[in-house]
Amino acid sequence: MDKLKKVLRGEEEQQDEQSIITDVYNASSLSWSTRIKGFIACFVIGCSLSILGSFLLFIPSSHNLRTFAVLYCFGTVIALSGTLFLMGPINQLKNMFKEKRIIATLIMIAMIALTLMSALWWEITILAILFCFLQFLASLWYSISYIPYARDGVKKCCEGCFA
Repeated sequence: MDKLKKVLRGEEEQQDEQSIITDVYNASSLSWSTRIKGFIACFVIGCSLSILGSFLLFIPSSHNLRTFAVLYCFGTVIALSGTLFLMGPINQLKNMFKEKRIIATLIMIAMIALTLMSALWWEITILAILFCFLQFLASLWYSISYIPYARDGVKKCCEGCFA
């Protein structure tokens, strides 16, 4: 009778929903070593695709600019998505759009889009290479934002070099 009352009040259903969510979370949680392996695999695959795309740029052909842009941008996305293994998708999205990273994130996304547009639609090689270089710098700046005081160190180093 008590079980029937709990079901009618909705208490039993909430416990079942919570246990389902807990079961899904426990089933999908990865060990730390698996997370590291996933991150390294994504990083290596992403960097390999970007390097392969860069090599294809130097082989004369009409389609190599398109292949370069697609491989380089896809490689960047794969390499950065490796961090999803380390901190999870929700935390990664929250961290990407924190105040100290939002500008680097938006610039990186814009440069990926501009690299693809300049290669696939506009077919202007110099623009594709320029946007690719800016994409690399934006992803580098984004990446070092996770290292404490790294941005300050880079800023001081650049000030020392250019001052």
